[in-house]
Amino acid sequence: MTSPAQHASQHDPVRDYLDRGIKNYWYPVAPSWQVSNAPVGLTRLSEQIVLWRDHDGKVHALEDRCPHRGARLSLGWNLGGSIACWYHGIEVDGGGTVNRVPAVSNCPLEGTKCVKSYPVEEKAGAIFLWFGDEAHGEPAPLNLPEELVADEYGHFLCVSNWKCNYQYAIDNVMDPMHGAYLHATSHSMAEGDKQADMRVRKTETGLMFEKIGQRDVNFDWVELGETGCLWMRLAIPYKQKFGPGGNFGIIGFATPVDGDNCQVYFWRTRKVSGWQRDVWRFMYRNRLEGLHWDVLEQDRYVLESLAPQARDHEYLYQHDVGITRVRRMLRQRAQEHLSALDAHRAAQAASEPANG
Repeated sequence: MTSPAQHASQHDPVRDYLDRGIKNYWYPVAPSWQVSNAPVGLTRLSEQIVLWRDHDGKVHALEDRCPHRGARLSLGWNLGGSIACWYHGIEVDGGGTVNRVPAVSNCPLEGTKCVKSYPVEEKAGAIFLWFGDEAHGEPAPLNLPEELVADEYGHFLCVSNWKCNYQYAIDNVMDPMHGAYLHATSHSMAEGDKQADMRVRKTETGLMFEKIGQRDVNFDWVELGETGCLWMRLAIPYKQKFGPGGNFGIIGFATPVDGDNCQVYFWRTRKVSGWQRDVWRFMYRNRLEGLHWDVLEQDRYVLESLAPQARDHEYLYQHDVGITRVRRMLRQRAQEHLSALDAHRAAQAASEPANG
């Protein structure tokens, strides 16, 4: 058992960076259905962003700020490949370049890239953005788990806003033991032992945290993967009465909104095809979806009710090994990012001609 962590220093840059949202990953930022004709403004990783679709249906993402006077571009008009600010009509394209300043002839702003743009991928019914820092401008390949891209799987996307830091949402999924207690009266996690020995093992893409000697009974294992994005995978055993497809799979993401809020994405998956997929989709919509929301709401309620700065006053024990391993990994990544960023900025400064 570990003792409570010492209260973190205000000047711990690694913790501050992690709390805002670790960068250099792809994150889902909105379900596809949320972005249609009108621009959509949102906050992710403490950054204000505007999304819109062009005439071909492709999603564009920019910093939600007009370069003229800082008005929200999300309040403006979708012109297809560009967006027009409501305040003075300035048009900015999907790459962040000012195309037109209608109020001034030959304005020097025209043709200038003034607004940050984000690489965009749309997959599995969600819009993903690459949040790279200055040292990692080129996005890594976005490789999603097979349940979200392979034809033999069907899936539904569930999105929820939680009033807690995203790291608590990750902790929650990396804690299989809570299923036997918090969700003990649920439709799927009432079985199995309430005691277990746990172990961590490495995988090709991350790590697996699992109960020893119990499988396919309850929430018995969880996997964390790092493949250009941070995802979590688990499976809940399902009785035959809940339809074809065997175990009920979940692929989870926790997207930071700001230091106190996150948005969770849970794809509910089953390996079914043909008429069996149709049966499962019907049963999910008509019988299972409400039950799943009940479970998710239990998680949300507990996390939103945690004591202030809960991580600074923890007594962890053996069941928390998966949590501590992931925390250590994220802190290591954060340290690597900050070191690379410092080196990048130093190299830039050295390459600039000396003043005078």
